[in-house]
Amino acid sequence: LLLSLPAVTSPCNILKCNSEYLAATSGSHHPGTEEVPEFCTALRAYAHCTRSTARTCRGDLAYHSAVHGIDDLMVQHNCSKDGPTSQPRLRTLPPGDSQERSDSPEICHYEKSFHKHSATPNYTHCGLFGDPHLRTFTDSFQTCKVQGAWPLIDNNYLNVQVTNTPVLPGSTATATSKLTIIFKSFQECVDQKVYQAEMDELPAAFADGSKNGGDKHGANSLKITEKVSGQHIEIQAKYIGTTIVVRQVGRYLTFAVRMPEEVVNAVEDRDNQGLYLCLRGCPLNQQIDVQSFRSPQATEGRTRRKGPILPAAPEAFTYETATAKCREKLPVEDLYFQSCVFDLLTTGDVNFMLAAYYAFEDVKMLHSNKDKLHLYERTRDLAPSNAAPSRRPRALLALWAALLCLSRWWSVLL
Repeated sequence: LLLSLPAVTSPCNILKCNSEYLAATSGSHHPGTEEVPEFCTALRAYAHCTRSTARTCRGDLAYHSAVHGIDDLMVQHNCSKDGPTSQPRLRTLPPGDSQERSDSPEICHYEKSFHKHSATPNYTHCGLFGDPHLRTFTDSFQTCKVQGAWPLIDNNYLNVQVTNTPVLPGSTATATSKLTIIFKSFQECVDQKVYQAEMDELPAAFADGSKNGGDKHGANSLKITEKVSGQHIEIQAKYIGTTIVVRQVGRYLTFAVRMPEEVVNAVEDRDNQGLYLCLRGCPLNQQIDVQSFRSPQATEGRTRRKGPILPAAPEAFTYETATAKCREKLPVEDLYFQSCVFDLLTTGDVNFMLAAYYAFEDVKMLHSNKDKLHLYERTRDLAPSNAAPSRRPRALLALWAALLCLSRWWSVLL
């Protein structure tokens, strides 16, 4: 996972002002009537940006062209010079490495960047817990192998990478043993910050010992709060409207995030981007079909096959004892309950029951749609070998029989 290093910039930052304005207006200079208020706000933000860099851009032709262009557009669209000067939405802002100070606090508070004429942000949730189970930003639910290091989130503002290791020697069951979060430097809000957690080490600070975003004007828009020492931390990144919850349950880590859709989709080239589990889900060859774990008969066969492994676990569960144990914390038999049963059968570790319980507690806190808290249908693309039998031969047989009957009936008439 590569770190995003600050770019070298010239003293005159007019190109930065230009790119932010063009991104905010999608390159359009002729907005519709309903878009004029937002267009005027973008123009005022553009003017504010040019004023902040005026001293270093006095001899720059691009700067003077921008200043005159702003004045002309203000007149053309009847924009007042007084009014909201919120920055362009984060959907369009580049990662940013500006060292300038801003007089506008909105830039470091995502929700405040949405003025009264804009729609409210739409928040999404992603979580990873247990053996491991993944709930994506689109509410797909998968159980995966994904052993080793995998990118969980990778966009213009932050990267999250998890490392999953085998729970028991020789077993395919894995769980998250390491987590790395990189918050990229963003304008005058935060410096680049790295957070790392491992088994038995859940720090309440970034890797450099700090608990906020550094020395910039809006540094407090990024904060770490310790909820339970060594067990539960929360990271608030207000400048991108994001909340992250990291827990250690037993020996392993869980991860949950609440993030605006605009930040989720802030990637350079979504079509050609590499894997990003929270957005794309686990690769097909890394997904586990857990349907067979639902019946007592399957459990008996699995116990016989995994005889040499299960005794190493703290406790060997049957299907009945696993379901009874999971009902203690998860009374609704949704996918979190099923994940709990699956984990107890594969690991024998009761801490995985708690991991499923806390994962659902985090969903209740972070998910914006309370009607989607419980999920009941797993999302798993079927491989060709697992695809449902084709109905085409049966349909062809029916058609052939019908034609045969018709031909006989026709021969009788003749």
